[in-house]
Amino acid sequence: MKIHVVTLFPELFSGFLETSFVGRARDAGLLVVNFVNLRPFGLGKHQSIDDAPYGGGAGMVMRVDVLASAIESMDPNHRMWRVLLTPQGSVLTQSRVGQLYVRDELVLVCGRYEGFDERVRSLMDEEISLGDFVLTGGEVAAMAIIEATVRLIQGVLGNESSTSEESHSLETGGLLEYPQYTRPAEFRGASVPDVLISGHHANVAAFRRQQAEERTRARRPDLWERYIEKKGRA
Repeated sequence: MKIHVVTLFPELFSGFLETSFVGRARDAGLLVVNFVNLRPFGLGKHQSIDDAPYGGGAGMVMRVDVLASAIESMDPNHRMWRVLLTPQGSVLTQSRVGQLYVRDELVLVCGRYEGFDERVRSLMDEEISLGDFVLTGGEVAAMAIIEATVRLIQGVLGNESSTSEESHSLETGGLLEYPQYTRPAEFRGASVPDVLISGHHANVAAFRRQQAEERTRARRPDLWERYIEKKGRA
């Protein structure tokens, strides 16, 4: 998988890309991350990449010509899937992660300041947000997308069932994951459910499914309604 990150601060990614399974994926050649630093594409003596907004207002706006030059320097024919990271985008879900994963190459464009010139959107294929909140820049969102997609590469996690049984997976119908336990069997009066140490695999599976449904219904009514709708259509 190859991911290009357009950013003012590529140095923010150094530790992240060297750690845990993301680092192992890079070492194994399963993940390639390339950075396009916006600063060399800036204009004038100070290599400016932003300017004051037309119509007035607070803050500075990232210039469309600078961003276009940076993106098109590596993708002149628009063959890669371009993603604008912005709080105005659609919220990232596990389903969308799967759709990004099957792309040959991704371009993740990180913003800064007060946002982008509106005409930047015409250069993109989609816009993604991590949620209904605002970050200083898109770098954290880019890291989230990199980690979420890399986890789907075969062999990265070691145990392939890890992604099929976790929260939001397609295999569970989008349910939250069931509660997990490990040693000690009892801690401060709280014991591991007997069924999990019974050795009866069918009962364990039924218990986990029940717990996943109850947890989803209690904690995420929106996901539960979607799950019920899907079951009704099946």
